Order: sequence, then structure tokens, then C-alpha cells
Amino acid sequence: MRLIGDAGEQLGVKPLPEALTIARARELDLVEVAPNADPPVCRLMDFKRYEYEQQQRRKESRRKATQVIIKEMKFRPKIDVHDYTTKMRHVERFLAEGNKVKLTIMFRGREMAHPELGLRILERIADEVSEIAMVESSPRQDGRNMTMVLHPLKRDGRAAAAKPAHPKPARSAPPPAAAATATAPAPAASAVAAGEES
Repeated sequence: MRLIGDAGEQLGVKPLPEALTIARARELDLVEVAPNADPPVCRLMDFKRYEYEQQQRRKESRRKATQVIIKEMKFRPKIDVHDYTTKMRHVERFLAEGNKVKLTIMFRGREMAHPELGLRILERIADEVSEIAMVESSPRQDGRNMTMVLHPLKRDGRAAAAKPAHPKPARSAPPPAAAATATAPAPAASAVAAGEES
């Protein structure tokens, strides 16, 4: 067999009895590391210490491995401004922590006839978080729900949280459905004002 020392040095080809004698003299184990080689390769080492170091490396590797969690946030097509703002804060926090976010638009009754309302909300959310996330799964209809998945651009949650996703005033505008409702009474008000001037 070809024998390698505990420091990695080549000790040459040795018969098994001689290799065992060298291992005992150094108070080390004789470990076969390449049984299919010709001749087989054995190494002198402290096998218990080797196993311990391998176990520590595996633990460290598992500790450093990042676990991506999928968080879900649900919206309605006619969500009001306050709820939208609150939910967006949660979405940004989830992304800043390095989690994926599944956005779900829930349709009820006649809302099923207007999927464009849900699509508009999803597109707006994707635009607002474009600095910290990307669209991993595009909007798609699934029965009464429409879903989209966002993936964080940064894995370091603290670094992402230090930089806001977008200026705060940009989120103060109402979502598409609420905006249409809020602006509807404007013509009537202007007509009353015109009548008072006349």
C-alpha cells in the first residue's frame, strides 16, 4: 500500500505490517482513503479527531445555510387605502428579512368578472418593491384567486432594511379600485361651485 503521513508527506509503498508498526509508533490510526487505487492509499491520522472536525464542518455549513421562507399576504380587489398601506408595510418587512412573499388577490361574486382590478394591484406592488424584490412568478389566475410570488434581491435582511424600498409619499396614493371611487364625486362638487358663482 502507498502510505501518507499525518502531515501529508509521502512515506512510499509499504507492506501492511510495516504500515501498522509505523502507525502504532506514532500513536495514530491507519485509514484507507483510496481503496480502488493501485496500490491502495492509506493515511496516518487521528481518526476520532478527523470525525470530530468533519462533524463541526457540517454543523457550520448547516448554520450558514440560508432558509428561504414563503410568507403570504392577501388583498381584495377593492381594498381601501389604509389596509393597502398596512399590508405593504408587512410585504416590505418580509422581503427585507430575506423571505419570499406570495401575494394573493381574493375575488368574490361579481368581482370575478373584473380580473384586471387584481392584476392592477399586483403590478403596482411589484413596481413599488422593485428596488428590493423581483417577480419570481408572474400573476396567474387560480380559481377565485390571483397569485404572484416576489423574491428578495438581497439576502442580508439588515442591509435591505437599512434602505427603504421607495419614498414614503409614493405609497400614500390609493390603490386603483379605491382611487376610482374617491375621484368620482369631483365633477358634482365643481358644478355646485360654478352655480354659486353665477
